[in-house]
Order: sequence, then C-alpha cells, then structure tokens
Amino acid sequence: MRMAKPSRTPTLRPPTPPIEAGESESTDSGAKSSRWRRMPLERPAHILSAALEAFVENGFAATRLDDIAERAGVSKGTLYLYFESKEALFKAAVRENVVPILERAEQRVDEFTGSSRDLLVETLWSWWTAMHESRITGLPKLVLAESSNFPEAARFYFDEVVQRVRRLFARTLRRGIDSGEFRPVDVDYTVRVVMAPVVMALIWKHSMVKCQIDKIDFDRQMNALIDVLLHGVVNDPAASSTYPPQGKK
Repeated sequence: MRMAKPSRTPTLRPPTPPIEAGESESTDSGAKSSRWRRMPLERPAHILSAALEAFVENGFAATRLDDIAERAGVSKGTLYLYFESKEALFKAAVRENVVPILERAEQRVDEFTGSSRDLLVETLWSWWTAMHESRITGLPKLVLAESSNFPEAARFYFDEVVQRVRRLFARTLRRGIDSGEFRPVDVDYTVRVVMAPVVMALIWKHSMVKCQIDKIDFDRQMNALIDVLLHGVVNDPAASSTYPPQGKK
C-alpha cells in the first residue's frame, strides 16, 4: 500500500518575499517587532501553524485570513505570497501536520515483525494518541461540521487522511487474516466500525467535553474498544483476553 507522498512544502510564488512593514536590519524592542522580523524561510511553517490553530479554534468559515496573519505575525499581503487562498492554506496545514503521521504509521506497518494482534493494537493506539494529544485533534469535528459548505476541502481531507487511515487498518486486518490470527471478517466495514468510535471521541472532546458535559476517560474508552475489537477478530478468544490495558498509568 505505497502511495506517492504529497509535498509538504508549499510552493513559494515569488523567489524572495519582500521585507515586511516594520522590518529592518536594526534591532527593535518588544515581542511584536521580533515576530515581524521573522526570516522569510521560517514564515511558511509558522503561517501553517497559525492557520491550523485558527481553523480548529474558529472553524473554517469563521476564520479570516487577517486572523491567520495576525497569529503568524505577518501582513495579509505576505500571506498571499505563500498561499493563494484560505483553501490552499487548509490543504497545506493538513499536509504539514497530518500526512507525516500517516507516513510514519505506514512505514511501521511495513517493518513490523510481531503478531498482527500486537500490530492492530499499536496502530490503533498510535493513531488515537496522534490525534488526541496534538493540535490536529479538532480536525475531524471541523471537517464534518463544514463539509457541506466546503466540499472541496472535505474531499481533500477524505482523500489525504481518511482513505489512508482506512487502508492502514485494512492492511493490518488482512495481514492477520492471511496469517490465520484473525477470522475472515468483512475488512472494509470492520475498518469503518473501528474508526467510528475514535472519530466520535474526538468530536465529543471538542463539543460536550469542552462544555464540561459528560467528561470521558478516553484511555478507558480506548481499552474497551480494543477489548471488543480483539474478541471480534482474533481466532483465539483466550489470547485476546490477556492483552494488558494501554494508555497513561
């Protein structure tokens, strides 16, 4: 399941970005002056970081390019030197922050030599940890909430993230089926069943939990999901019942 890796480095349209208003070779005081003097080669990554934070915090529709520029410490004009639109910023932010996680997971599946049961649990926990404990944690809620109004951005996220995660879990399940560890389950829909509780947990985290309603012990929920999953796919139920709980101790 090797896919061509999308470029994570946005194309810079001008060869050399101009000096920002307020930038000079002299030393200015204050944190704001320091931000405006940021080196041109550092700007794209910083802009993408600011864009991701703004999208997750405010939603895609409500986020203005002026807001992103302010967070990044650049002018709106400089923003357009690197990214032609808000949609382009969103795509670049996903490629910068999410795609590398998927690439590492795909490489791990390629190189893993242990049991398929261990690989399945590790892959599920790694995916959950990467989504739950980083700035990208709010992306599933953002995309689902605004997909009907921004179908192009939703399609991009589906192709670049959702489909690759599905293929990752499908590979793991088929590996176990081929080796005789797993029952011959419906792989495509088992993957959907596995992913749905994780996506819902992330959405719940940024809705009900954020409002201090129905606080969840996410580690406990993940261990329950893994217990149900292993008892559903592993050929030897006794083996699946001995898997130790994961997460923070």
